[in-house]
Amino acid sequence: MSRDEAVERRGLARQVSARALGWLHRNRHLGSFPADTSAELADPDGVYKPLGESALAAGMARRAAGVLPDEENAARALLEFGWDQLRRGDLLYERQLRYPAMTDPLEVYAPFAAAGYRHGRLDGLLAHLTATGSYWAVEQLPNRRLAVANAARLTGLPVDGDWASLTEATWLGRRPEPWLLDWMTAYCMTHTVFHVTDWGRRPHALPDPVVEYLTHWLPVWMEVWAEISEWDLLAELVIVDACLPQPRCTADVWRRLASVQRADGLVPRDGKPVDSGERQAFTDHHHTTAVAVMAGALTLLRDSDAVPVD
Repeated sequence: MSRDEAVERRGLARQVSARALGWLHRNRHLGSFPADTSAELADPDGVYKPLGESALAAGMARRAAGVLPDEENAARALLEFGWDQLRRGDLLYERQLRYPAMTDPLEVYAPFAAAGYRHGRLDGLLAHLTATGSYWAVEQLPNRRLAVANAARLTGLPVDGDWASLTEATWLGRRPEPWLLDWMTAYCMTHTVFHVTDWGRRPHALPDPVVEYLTHWLPVWMEVWAEISEWDLLAELVIVDACLPQPRCTADVWRRLASVQRADGLVPRDGKPVDSGERQAFTDHHHTTAVAVMAGALTLLRDSDAVPVD
């Protein structure tokens, strides 16, 4: 990659990420819990999961190289909003206490804990539960086991099992025929990388054969998903690239993401029209916009050589 292309890539990554963060910040009120929300959470994907995604995006934005004061303030406001929605951690504690086999309280808590938002009773409960065999024996897909393990690591809890065996159990760990990668498996693959590398903090944690496999096939997959306007998955693949020991994502990929981002910062999940209603638009495109923040922030961070090597 030429110096000019690298400069363009950084500029586009900063532009897309900053605008996306601004959209999340300005529209955060659309991600509020109904007044009667309890620990049962009849629709966990409606508000609960997006709060965790916003917190993760905000935390990564704060880690980005050269973060500006306005971006820092927006990221802090997103974290504060999400923590308030979770009743300063009480909702997570009540949910985990009521459903001890569920892992989502830990997973939602992790990005808040990493940003300094702690809940003493939840910490104690999670320490107790993660010390049991039952917590780690819950039936889950291999990439989901990695998600729980990384959430535990982020929160300062011990991890049951070694990272090598957890990685080998995934689709990516087996490195199968790359041309048979379907949409759902692609998401499983991206999250395997996210959790093994702790969202780019540990780029050398990926086994060498997996790095070689991804280095060879990521550009192909990016081209395929960009061609059919699957912007959400394309942004996730950009994060995968930024988690590798030597990221190689080109400026052209960032041009494509920048070209579909709306002036208000929203990044659409695919090539379909964005709903004109702001609440439906938030529901449909919150995830992609949060992922765009993460992709840009991590690209800037890796370009600055600020990621520690473990």
